[in-house]
Amino acid sequence: MGDSQTWTAAPSAAEWARSVLAAAWSCAVTAEGGREEFVGAHTVAEDGRVLLHVPEDSALLAAAICAPRGEPSAVLEFADVAPVPVRNRIRARLWMAGWFVPEDGHLAFRPTRVVLRRPSGAVVVDLGEFAAAAPDPLATAEARLLTHLADCHADAVERLTRLVDSDSLHGAVRVQPLAVDRHGLTLRIERARGNGDVRLAFHRPADDVSQLTERMHVLLTQASAATCPRALQRQRTDGDG
Repeated sequence: MGDSQTWTAAPSAAEWARSVLAAAWSCAVTAEGGREEFVGAHTVAEDGRVLLHVPEDSALLAAAICAPRGEPSAVLEFADVAPVPVRNRIRARLWMAGWFVPEDGHLAFRPTRVVLRRPSGAVVVDLGEFAAAAPDPLATAEARLLTHLADCHADAVERLTRLVDSDSLHGAVRVQPLAVDRHGLTLRIERARGNGDVRLAFHRPADDVSQLTERMHVLLTQASAATCPRALQRQRTDGDG
């Protein structure tokens, strides 16, 4: 079930893809007919190349050393997972097709195709835009920020629902922070059947955590001045909140 809240001021596909890379702790590599999971083994260069650090006895490393240029072809997969426990925690998946080149004790992955799959559908990311894009400045801090908001400031999350259209809150049984980036905060609205997301855009982008704090204060001030949505009032009366 979708929501009528308008999504505005959101990261581009290239920025979202680079943010997934910046925050991801693990990746899956499919190559030479096999699939391996690597945890804490990759870093990302400024141009978006993935640098994979594998053991010296890795079959993937041996294949890359022995293969002609452009081989072995491989697909890397990264998952964008919501840090707060919600239904359907996978917010997006990033696939990168290309090949590995041995460089200074690691494997450098050169992408030839980048695909980002979001709830709205899959999009092929332009390679030039991908290389030029920077990850969201809050990407690596997002997990800490959202878990703190959910665990220590549930009252603030509830207050923010006053900024959500009442139609979007109809049948809501729980609201949790799903994502935050420099442009805004996304809330996950869970219902008895299904769920939906709404976007609360900041009045201007936040380039660091201190600016994010100010943007959140502005949203909360706006929420304090708003009327409590009728749908949420009914939910409390019915004892579902």
